[in-house]
Amino acid sequence: MGFLHEGHLSLVRESKRRCGKTIVSIFVNPTQFAPGEDLEKYPRDIERDKKLLEMEGVDFVFIPKADEIYPYDFQTYVEVNEISKKFEGEFRPTHFKGVTTIVLILFNCVQPDYAFFGQKDAQQLAVIKQMVIDLKMDINIVECPIVREKDGLAMSSRNVYLSPEERTKALTLHKALLYGRKLIEGKEMNPKVVIDNMKIIIGEEKSKPEAYQPSADIKLDYIAIVNAYGFREVDLIDEGNEYYILVAARIGNTRLIDNELVRLR
Repeated sequence: MGFLHEGHLSLVRESKRRCGKTIVSIFVNPTQFAPGEDLEKYPRDIERDKKLLEMEGVDFVFIPKADEIYPYDFQTYVEVNEISKKFEGEFRPTHFKGVTTIVLILFNCVQPDYAFFGQKDAQQLAVIKQMVIDLKMDINIVECPIVREKDGLAMSSRNVYLSPEERTKALTLHKALLYGRKLIEGKEMNPKVVIDNMKIIIGEEKSKPEAYQPSADIKLDYIAIVNAYGFREVDLIDEGNEYYILVAARIGNTRLIDNELVRLR
């Protein structure tokens, strides 16, 4: 959706490594924003984005207008039912319907052989993979790792909303994820134990004096452990599988998501 950062550019570089031509679409998609979300204030800087993409050697940039994608009589939407119900789907009920619809439209416009998505939006990635499988689309979906700031904060266009104090507080999410990963790799196979310990870390951060300032407070939406394949919550962690530890929270007025992929192989 534009306002590009190093995470987006890492997808571009992977595309250029694998593919003969690289096309980047930029479109702030209105159908994935619910009423009251940040559609109008979502950060935009098309000229900056185009310069960055030119420096990366992108072959084409596709920047459609909203009325080209959604003309006045637009009536057709795409939904992936099960994966999209929980987590982000629970807190943003219309979000994934908008995501799958716009991604399918962009796929039809561009006709790519490969499409590159970041692990940062792990549930979105799972939803898109399921759509491609279900609709028998001849596209290879490539998952690329999260790119983080030097201090560990996952790169996101919404990070610009954070005050300096809130940005420091946001690091707690990554700290909790790393501790959850450490527990699992240390053979803690009970997801509830892992999640409870992560909540303690976030709770300890909230108990510090500076956390009493409302702008820096953490409001946890969820912590969950799911199978990397199928995106279902697990009752027991098994050797030989891959899992996402998911976290979503509001830091002040900004909602952030993050995750850690754990491979027990």
